[in-house]
Amino acid sequence: MSVLAGCRQDMHNQPKFIPLRSSEFYSDRRSARYPVPGTIPQLDDKNVDKEQLDPNSYFLSGKHGNTYGNELPMGTDAQTVAATLARGQERYNIYCQPCHSQLGDGNGMIVQRGFKRPPSFHVQRLKSAPLGWFYDVISNGFGGMPDYAAQIKPADRWAIAAYIRALQLSQNAQEGDVASADRDKLNKPEEEQITIPDTSIVSPAVTTPVKPVPDITPKGNKR
Repeated sequence: MSVLAGCRQDMHNQPKFIPLRSSEFYSDRRSARYPVPGTIPQLDDKNVDKEQLDPNSYFLSGKHGNTYGNELPMGTDAQTVAATLARGQERYNIYCQPCHSQLGDGNGMIVQRGFKRPPSFHVQRLKSAPLGWFYDVISNGFGGMPDYAAQIKPADRWAIAAYIRALQLSQNAQEGDVASADRDKLNKPEEEQITIPDTSIVSPAVTTPVKPVPDITPKGNKR
């Protein structure tokens, strides 16, 4: 009985199709089948099906017709925007920072090692570019930059585009852009900030030289 039990092949010959392997079940001998005609893919959230499945939608193209849009396709309430910017910063630091740098000036680490430098996000041409244009460049590439459609999902491309806009503001902000309630914080040192003593910035020319201490070791004490 033990010999017969050891000859069972149920676990070895499983009733499944290995991708692209032929099959005797179908007349065309292909195990990989096309979807049934009329099949409509659906997502868990029915409200975003059209936006996320239509390649011509603003969410997937960054365009309204032939014109780039300048608004985020997701919610614009404060909580959603904050979460989008946080996600965009994270994805930017992973995929974009090596070339564009943390500041977005195009002097990333691989650029410092000889790679072609991309334009700074802070030139007027890119400060005026709509968000949809940045989304399109991430999706399809531009110039020497390859597309990142395979690495970055659409929602994260929008998050990166939003963070690029935040970077542009951070490097070109004016005091008037800061809320009046927060302006006092601009020159106020934070708790973890190192405070430089006044003596650290005094010119050496105006400091009193330290006199050398005389050697008072008794002489003649030889052993």
